[in-house]
Amino acid sequence: MEPSLKTFYFSNVVPALKTKLGVTNVHQVPKVEKIVLNCSFGKAADRKQAVEDATNDLRTITGQKPIVTKSRIAISNFKLREGEPVGVKVTLRGRMMWEFLERLIKMALPVVRDFRGVSPRAFDGNGNYTLGITDQSIFPEIEIDKVKRQLGYDICIVTSATTDEQGRELLRALGMPFRDQKTAAAKDKEKENEAAAA
Repeated sequence: MEPSLKTFYFSNVVPALKTKLGVTNVHQVPKVEKIVLNCSFGKAADRKQAVEDATNDLRTITGQKPIVTKSRIAISNFKLREGEPVGVKVTLRGRMMWEFLERLIKMALPVVRDFRGVSPRAFDGNGNYTLGITDQSIFPEIEIDKVKRQLGYDICIVTSATTDEQGRELLRALGMPFRDQKTAAAKDKEKENEAAAA
């Protein structure tokens, strides 16, 4: 059985985006290509245990075994040697990607405390969106009483969109809860005024 978000994409999102973006060929409609989850624990004192905890949590959340990322250079200030593990990451494609995206949009993000939507500006210029999560306990698969350490994740949603606007329209159509841009701009202006006054 196909993931419901994938079915929704082909039945509702593609026709809507085709009209909105003014494209004639269905292959020109942007799509989600992959999702990369990255978790870094940096200079954790108990690095071996940190690798195990991060691997177990990420495997539970995504259903796929993560790979361990290692440091490329030695940094003496961080007591870090070359080749030491500093994080774990997973690349999701196909069915697992659609299932994870649906859980993220419909179940994980709405339980974030004081959630007012995600930033509509965290695009890289090529239509790819990166989202930072500070606590893994927002995911329903994680049992809070079994969490040994708080871990944050970078979630990068890679799309076939060529511009940020196309990527934004794609994710909005899939249900990504973006904050109102006017509100975000007003908050930025408020912060600038506070900084100028200080």
